[in-house]
Amino acid sequence: MIHQLLAEFMGTALMIIFGVGVHADEVLNRTKYHGSGHIFAITTWGFGITIVLFLFGDVFINPAMAMVQLVLGKIDITYFLIVSVVEVLGGIAGSLIVYVMYADQFKLSEKDIDPVIVRNIFSTAPAIRNLPRNFFVEAFATFVFLTSILAISARAGHVPGMVPLAIGFLVWAVGMGMGGTTGFAMNLARDMGPRLAYAMLPWQNRADADFKYGVLVPGLAPFVGAIFAALFSKYYLGL
Repeated sequence: MIHQLLAEFMGTALMIIFGVGVHADEVLNRTKYHGSGHIFAITTWGFGITIVLFLFGDVFINPAMAMVQLVLGKIDITYFLIVSVVEVLGGIAGSLIVYVMYADQFKLSEKDIDPVIVRNIFSTAPAIRNLPRNFFVEAFATFVFLTSILAISARAGHVPGMVPLAIGFLVWAVGMGMGGTTGFAMNLARDMGPRLAYAMLPWQNRADADFKYGVLVPGLAPFVGAIFAALFSKYYLGL
């Protein structure tokens, strides 16, 4: 169990290093790839997750995926709660590593870049703030995402290396098709860990961390999507 929890912690941290790192690279002043755009960022998220899965194997790196396993009876409530906390801590750790890596660029950007944009390097935010619709988008995207992972694992798991690659392409597709409204968090640890890190870091010009949005949308909505994904996969797809 300790080994698995360490894998969840390190895997989530590495996912965030790729993901928050690419946003820092794209947004901050004096980086090599400033202004590269959303395709650059979404591609890095997708293949970053592929690398995490190759490295750490059978990990959730997402409390919503842990919720799927809980609903399906494969883990108990205690493990679900522990692994979710560990993943959020991994998200914090990964964000702090990104801050150290890009500390010079953060310092150079503090006066020139809107503090909300700096906050959004770490956490997700809606393009248009409409909490009921934002909630639906995150729940539905998570439903599609987790159902697809279950199908990939069931139908392509016998092919070596196929699952991590397919999940990377899945992240890319979901990000491109469903990410334009809320930023496709689909993962409490992906959003809340970096959001907490942002709130702890020493900023001179800090935007509000917007925990209300963080709890209501990327916090709770993925769990709703996860429950529907588990039930649909079991009772309709027969996985």
